[in-house]
Amino acid sequence: MATKGLIGRKLGMTQLFDEEGRLVPVTVIEAGPCLVVQRRTPERDGYAAIQLGFGEVKEKKLNRPLRGHFSKRGLAPRRLLREFRVDDVDAYEVGQELKADVFTAGEYVDVTGISRGKGFAGAIKRHGAQRGPMSHGSKYHRGPGSMGPSTFPGRVFKGKKLPGHMGGRRVTARGLRLLRVDPDRNLLIVEGSVPGARGSYVLVRSTTVARKKAAR
Repeated sequence: MATKGLIGRKLGMTQLFDEEGRLVPVTVIEAGPCLVVQRRTPERDGYAAIQLGFGEVKEKKLNRPLRGHFSKRGLAPRRLLREFRVDDVDAYEVGQELKADVFTAGEYVDVTGISRGKGFAGAIKRHGAQRGPMSHGSKYHRGPGSMGPSTFPGRVFKGKKLPGHMGGRRVTARGLRLLRVDPDRNLLIVEGSVPGARGSYVLVRSTTVARKKAAR
């Protein structure tokens, strides 16, 4: 499914009133301007997509392959590169700039980011497991629970919910409503929270969930 999308940066959360007068929590995203760096065509690459670049960066901070990638096309370097599937590659030109006005208020979007890392966590915090009795005679309070297998097969099955690193993973929040779009400052105001810490990079795409919600 082709989408329109932008690379952005999460600025933080605040709150505002919607059209119905409800106070809703929102996330402010600086989306764009994004530079079209490369076009992927079905004939050459097997799929249709555009590669976007976001964020200024000094050329000396890039490795040689990336320097050549930009200099070959006569473009200024960008800090982050990501691809977005599209229906019509010919609608985009290398060097074209995409801004927040590709979206309109009222649309629904998917926002992808890296969730905040929370370090090592036990099974209760990480997976929402239930703890054991806290009385003195229990002797089992916050453990991960039974491992299951005994002599046969003599190992722990894959997928067992155990303690480990929590967060720091790629997460997508789907079907978030765009309340406002500020094209002059390239800002998107999204209802609710999105993955990632303040200042982290996110990908904003149109979503099929939006059509399902709008049809209800």
